[in-house]
Amino acid sequence: MSQIDRKARIREYKENLPPAGIFRIRNTVTGMSLIRPSLNLPGGLNSQRFQLETGAHPDRDLQADWNRLGPEAFVFEVLDELSRKDQDEADLRHEVHLLHRMWLEKLPSDSLYAFSRRGAGPAPSADGVTR
Repeated sequence: MSQIDRKARIREYKENLPPAGIFRIRNTVTGMSLIRPSLNLPGGLNSQRFQLETGAHPDRDLQADWNRLGPEAFVFEVLDELSRKDQDEADLRHEVHLLHRMWLEKLPSDSLYAFSRRGAGPAPSADGVTR
């Protein structure tokens, strides 16, 4: 591969990064939701679905509901999407974290699966350090 081809592929990769943001898995029977941040929305949703389908999801209540009600009782949806254009990784992580906290505050806590709050502590500063 020539140096020019390599640079073109790197540029193409950076221009086609997956969107970041917040997604939700909503139980249409009980109204409960799992709200999660992701730097790769399609990958995050696929990962959650795979964990549920294989019985390996870390949220036991969500997994129990999935097992009892079946996949047809759940909706996977994107709540907020961020563009990656002109953002470095630290700024993007910070924005996704803040969006996650905003969505957690917007929804009643008794309608959220416990795993929704994982990683929702204080926002990391611009240098990536949580204070």
